[in-house]
Parts: sequence; structure tokens; C-alpha cells
Amino acid sequence: MRLIGKEEIENIAIGAALLGTGGGGDPFVGKMMALQAIEEHGPVTLLDVDEVKDSDVIVPSAMMGAPTVLVEKIPSGDEALRAFKSLEKVLNKNIKATMPIEAGGVNSLLPIALAATIGLPVVDADGMGRAFPELQMVTFHLNDVSTTPMVLADEKGNNIVLETVDGKWAEKIARSATMTMGGSIMNAIYPMTGKQVKESSIRHSLTLEEKIGRTIKEAKANKYNPITELLKLLDGFHLFSGKVTDIERQTDGGFVRGEAKIEGLDDFSDENCYLNFQNEHLLAKTDKEVLCMTPDLICVIDTETGLPITTEGLRYGARATVIGLPADEKWRTTKGIEVAGPKYFGYDYDYTPVETLNEGQAVK
Repeated sequence: MRLIGKEEIENIAIGAALLGTGGGGDPFVGKMMALQAIEEHGPVTLLDVDEVKDSDVIVPSAMMGAPTVLVEKIPSGDEALRAFKSLEKVLNKNIKATMPIEAGGVNSLLPIALAATIGLPVVDADGMGRAFPELQMVTFHLNDVSTTPMVLADEKGNNIVLETVDGKWAEKIARSATMTMGGSIMNAIYPMTGKQVKESSIRHSLTLEEKIGRTIKEAKANKYNPITELLKLLDGFHLFSGKVTDIERQTDGGFVRGEAKIEGLDDFSDENCYLNFQNEHLLAKTDKEVLCMTPDLICVIDTETGLPITTEGLRYGARATVIGLPADEKWRTTKGIEVAGPKYFGYDYDYTPVETLNEGQAVK
């Protein structure tokens, strides 16, 4: 147990942008909401998973929708609070803590803002270890935890309570409702017992995000290459470096879909890298080979600043370095690959781990 204050939030925001694999919503929005909530209500208690009682009710809080919409339709914070309180009424139980549903972008930080506002702790865990675009793509689902009851809340005051037969139906219905409600909403979802959180979650994700942010800052202060330091910290692979020469994105069906083209520089000259994304980066390849594929993490970093770049932040001319990180072992199971592997998203590849695709690579 420890307290999360302003410095920790600054570092978590950087780490969340990296682990979000391009998605998860704009971390700057989540950071500002968390900082404001802590300014008004004080620091938040961060609980280790083992400090949660088996009988406690834990509910993740998250934004759902297209990240590009969130940039223009910033939540006030009331939406998350209403969703949370509405679900508490549905459950007829007191919720003891909240947590991120994913390690990424805004969704790592919104639970901290909510926790500060209502005086609850945050659990140091999440359900992805990265960000994914669909509701059923969580480790809770892999362990047969029910997605619903869940509550969707928008900025107009609308609340929708869903009870669905499974996670995929929850995704379909909630995605349709999200589009009707303006393209982005807040939700309270996957109500769990403490025992289920211990069995199903990916632990210490907020601590890892904080460590990532601190590593980048310290590397820059000491004139080290922050990308090299990140690769060491995360057992990552340097997949590509170059200049963004083309970017296509569109908001479609409640997602941001597109492809970015990066023209190689230095060691990667005379090559091109193509990033396919649906909110998050899902496939990285060159004209000759695949470099990394979902569920492994594809992260884009500004080569000059060492800071992560989200999919909505990719711009023509940006110098970008692409790194690949191994996914949590929960995603490398048969069920994990079925739920979030390349074939689910329509890519005709059998899942191959990033370390196999880049076998023998030394950290550059």
C-alpha cells in the first residue's frame, strides 16, 4: 500500500502511453483529470492485489469509444462517477476499490481520478497489460468473469445498464450504444470479487507504467538514450526507425482504424515499415517480413524525445522508432490468441512471438 500523488501521475501517464500500443485514449486527458482530482481531494491509495480481501467487490472504470473523439469530447468526470454509482445500486453492494481495465492511455488514469473523487483505493493491476480495442479482450474474460452487469454513462446524463449473455455481445451492444451517445462514453464494467482479481488480473501494471515514465525522464536527464533504456527494462526489440511518410485513419464503427507508413532511416534505410491499427497497433511489417503481431505489443516512440506517440498523435514527418514487447503469458495461451490474436482481426497469420520473429537481435 502506498499513495499516488502528482509526481507518480506524471510518470504513469508516460508509461500508459507506451503500454497502450498507440491506443487507450489520450493520456494527457487522463493525466489532467487525475491531477485535478488529486489537487481537490488529495492523493490516492494504491493497493497491491494481495492486499485486497477475497470478498471485496472491485469494479474497473474506463472510457469506451474512438480515441480521436475523446480528444474533442473530454469527459467532465461526472460520467465515471455516475456509471460507478449506478452499478453499485445494481449490485446492491458497496464497491471497495476500482482499477484500470487496461494498461494504456487515458484508461490507466481515469480510475485514479475517480478514486480520488470518491475516496476509494486503486488496485495495482489491470486486465490487459496493454490496450486492446474490444471489451472481451481482457484477462478477466479469459477466466470466464462476466462482463456485465455494466453501466455506460455519457456527458448528457444518460445511463444505460447492460446484462448480456457473454463478452462479445456486451461489446456489440455497448459499441452501438457508444456511437449513439456521441462516440465515447464512460463505463463501469467487469464487477469482480477480490478473489477473481487475484486469479485473473495482470499485476503491478500501474507500478510498471510509473517505472517506464521515470526511466525515460532519468535517461534524458543523464543524457542516455531513453529508447535503449526502455528496451532493457522491458525486454523489448528494436523493430524499426524512420520517418512517418503516410498516415491514413478513419473513425469507423466506434473505432479508429488505419495504417501508418514509416520510411526507414539509418540502419533501416531502403526499407518501409507499415503499422496497421484499430485504436491500437496490431501488426507491424516491412515489404519483406512481419516484425510483430498482436497480442504482443507494438509501441511507437518519438526518436528525438524518447516519448511514446499514440495513433492519433502520429503525424507526417515525425521521426519514429517502433519497438516490440512480449505480451503477458495469459495472452499467449490458446484462448488468448483466439480472443486477440492476428486472425481475430482479419490478418492471415498464425501468431508468432515477437522474440521468434526477431530471433538473435541484439538490443540496439
